[in-house]
Amino acid sequence: MLYLVPTPIGNLQDITLRALDVLKKVDLILAEDTRNTIKLLNHFQVIRPLSPFHQHNEHQVLQHLVNQLMEGKSIALVSDAGTPGISDPGFLLVRECIKVGVKVECLPGATAFVPALVNSGLPSNRFVFEGFLPQKKGRQTMFKKLVEEERTMIFYESPHRLVRTLEDMIQYFGADRQCCVSRELTKIYEENARGTLQEVCEHFKKKEVKGEIVMVVAGREE
Repeated sequence: MLYLVPTPIGNLQDITLRALDVLKKVDLILAEDTRNTIKLLNHFQVIRPLSPFHQHNEHQVLQHLVNQLMEGKSIALVSDAGTPGISDPGFLLVRECIKVGVKVECLPGATAFVPALVNSGLPSNRFVFEGFLPQKKGRQTMFKKLVEEERTMIFYESPHRLVRTLEDMIQYFGADRQCCVSRELTKIYEENARGTLQEVCEHFKKKEVKGEIVMVVAGREE
């Protein structure tokens, strides 16, 4: 059995009882960054073997892990925060497990874009999740496609690229397009900056931006 186990995006109390139960009983825990995950495991007194699984090694260790699963071992996959496979490693392992008949179970739990969308004040009945935008190649093409998008759009972004991305969105979507930028969700310094793209851009130009970022942008009006 492969378990996909969501972990808190900030507040450790957001982990579920079921997630802790799974982490305590599996034969192996795969972690995007073992240094981050060991802090979580130590906090909840979970003592299980831990192994790295990230974008730089997932191709190399994939078959070995599938072999262990086929031999009857149970493995839990976690990312640094949130649900594995959402802009994080996990897709390749899940696909291979399904291909060979290994059972996969995804636990419900924390993910950053859902609270960001719900508290943005923008329409949440129809939305599209775009994850991280291309940094260079394909970035312009992506924006040109999204100009016609009528659904609410959700993006992840790094703090040091936030202002640049807001400026790009102003160029393609217009300065008056409504948005909400959520920063450090569930943590002490959580911030939700709402307004037009221009207003939010000016807000973040005046400060040093830190933490995990979720951008929610209104779609084009019909």
